[in-house]
Amino acid sequence: MISITALFKSKPENTEQLKSRLNHLVTETRKEAACIRYDLHAADHVFIIWEEWKDQAGLDIHNNQPYLLDFIAQSESLVASPIQVYKTAQIL
Repeated sequence: MISITALFKSKPENTEQLKSRLNHLVTETRKEAACIRYDLHAADHVFIIWEEWKDQAGLDIHNNQPYLLDFIAQSESLVASPIQVYKTAQIL
């Protein structure tokens, strides 16, 4: 299993717009066969997606989905800093 954590820091004036786009991204991603978990969390102007994938092949498919690529392109102007993505391994 592969775990990913992605952090999005919204510009304050774009928080609702970014949230709406993230909601769409979550809805579409959860339909993917290799997606185990794709959860959206929030605190103030920060959004976090916690992802779990069956395997690298499934994650590779996800990373090339048109809705993900569109989201990345559209969200660049909505965030206060670059999107941070961490591929992690569970240690406990």
